[in-house]
Amino acid sequence: MPLHPNLDPELAAGLERAFIPPIDFARLSPQDLPELRRRMAAGFAAMPPPAGPAVEIEDRQVPGPDGEPDIRLRIYRPPAARGQSPCLYWIHGGGMILGMVEMDDARMASFVRDAGCVAVSVEYRLAPEHPHPAPVEDCYAGLVWTAKNAGELGADPDRIVVGGASAGGGLAAGTVLLARDRGTPAVAFQLLLSPMLDDRGITPSSREFEEALTWNRAANAFGWTALLGTAAGTDGVSPYAAPARAADLRGLPPAYIDVGELEIFRDECLHHARRLVQAGVSTEFHLYPGAFHGFDAMVPDAELSRRAAADRVAALKRALAPDR
Repeated sequence: MPLHPNLDPELAAGLERAFIPPIDFARLSPQDLPELRRRMAAGFAAMPPPAGPAVEIEDRQVPGPDGEPDIRLRIYRPPAARGQSPCLYWIHGGGMILGMVEMDDARMASFVRDAGCVAVSVEYRLAPEHPHPAPVEDCYAGLVWTAKNAGELGADPDRIVVGGASAGGGLAAGTVLLARDRGTPAVAFQLLLSPMLDDRGITPSSREFEEALTWNRAANAFGWTALLGTAAGTDGVSPYAAPARAADLRGLPPAYIDVGELEIFRDECLHHARRLVQAGVSTEFHLYPGAFHGFDAMVPDAELSRRAAADRVAALKRALAPDR
């Protein structure tokens, strides 16, 4: 596949050293997913622990939604933590069909060290075996448990951020909508990194990237169909599944949204940020020029990737300062 002419030169050079697993979502079937997940799990199990000062990691099984199985939370604490730290409640990506908490160990360790927070990452059920509302309800149940048990975790229940990347960013936005509409728990901030927000595939960028380095139009359609079945793209889709569908964004917590110029989610993220601002929600938005979906994970040492990481930490620190 030819590289986009706007691709950042340093990211382009980094791609020569990075390995991108070739997945043809146009030919993929749901029956292929268990093997993909097995290979992904084996790959992350073989990875070394995150570099840098040690971060304490603990897994917990906690109650899921009413009548549903327990869910796994992975808790990350700074070494020798004291008092009540702000808390980042995190939701991993994977297009609604893949992913696990282990994939974000390094990212969570960096947030814990650099932003001075406790992090809690949720393992939610995946589509298509578990379509909507299972994934977002798992995420909400984990958030409720985290808020109720914040003291035990060394976290401040008044300074909880809900964040996620890609599909996890979309689920984070949906979880925040649920928390607002159900009246609990309180969320101080939302951190949405290249979030997957709109099942309709009607924006210019959703049509532009028939070919993409990591997540193209066929992949996006596969993920949304797995989550929503035949309802995908119709008028009956819940805003908790596709937050771009939400009619009213008033009363949501302040937001940080970022996205790359060269990715399918670009325009839905732009639209969501604009709607949040128009609804009176304080919003910080970053569009990274020449960047593709997942650029910071694929080429972490590039200047653009380091800048994105620093921007996110700075936003967290501002949002979670004790005097705010």
